[in-house]
Amino acid sequence: MAWSFHKQIKLIPGVHLNLSKSGLSITIGAEAINNLYEPSGTINPVFSTDVHPIKTPGMPGVKEAIILSRQQRKELRNDLLSTQTSLRISQFKLIISYLFLYGFIIRTIPEHLKTDIKTQRETIKQISEEIENCYVSLDINFEPEIRIKYDQLVNAFKNMMSSHQIWHITNTHFQDRVAARSSASTIVDKKNVKFFFRSLPDIRSDFQSLYFQTTNGADLYFYPGFIVIQSSEFDFAIISIEEINLQQSSIRFTETGAVPPDSKIIGTTWFNVNKNGTPDRRFNDNYQIPIVQYGELRLLTNNKFNAEFELSNYESTEQFSSIFKEYQMIIIRSKM
Repeated sequence: MAWSFHKQIKLIPGVHLNLSKSGLSITIGAEAINNLYEPSGTINPVFSTDVHPIKTPGMPGVKEAIILSRQQRKELRNDLLSTQTSLRISQFKLIISYLFLYGFIIRTIPEHLKTDIKTQRETIKQISEEIENCYVSLDINFEPEIRIKYDQLVNAFKNMMSSHQIWHITNTHFQDRVAARSSASTIVDKKNVKFFFRSLPDIRSDFQSLYFQTTNGADLYFYPGFIVIQSSEFDFAIISIEEINLQQSSIRFTETGAVPPDSKIIGTTWFNVNKNGTPDRRFNDNYQIPIVQYGELRLLTNNKFNAEFELSNYESTEQFSSIFKEYQMIIIRSKM
């Protein structure tokens, strides 16, 4: 019996995002295409297309499209593995048919096997191409005013991500300054992270997202009209730009380590200090340490998501925050 393969393949819908003064609109087109591989060894595609535009004021449709792309890639990879296994079996059977000579006697056996091998190789190639193209196509249309402001936001992000040090704040707790003989009333646990341009593997677009790395896995991907908060492949949320509450402030940090070259020293204190700020003379090896200015960014949403970052370049956080709020207000006004 000739090898056969039957698979229904649903193309991932394209997402069209329009940013204009009349409002933010999202159109999602869902298309289904069935490909049929005939047992004869030839591939005869049968196409059926059904387009359902979905207009949504929120982000559910985008999330569904991403989930669909992930599920489809998983199914296709399983199909690829199954077909590769079938190919190895067919190749083994062909070799055996000649080793035991019955392939020379019953010539239809190797002929059918060769046909199967050809079909399986073509199928592997086509499934591989489907996996490569299994993504959400994000098409973004800007009105000129909004595009100008978004370009300014991208430039501000470039400046911010070049900060010498970027930290993700994982924990803060208060300490007794008198007992600790320290000028710092708050202990901060933080780890180095990076900001850069990066896109979700599920989305392909001319616009890469502004990527905020975290140490707890809840990374942020800023796209022009929405933000993806991803903890894992199947644990993520999508929120609109206006749902983010971005807070920026200046932080006075008592730096016991090396001072980043792009930070400003705004004062000094002592490693062991009295309550009134004078050095504690009980410590012979007491020494002065700098107080530096860092920039702080906090991102909150209605559902209490909280991500906090410190950056060595304060000015870059101030600039980014200012431009982001201007961009955010344009989006909000467009919906009024």
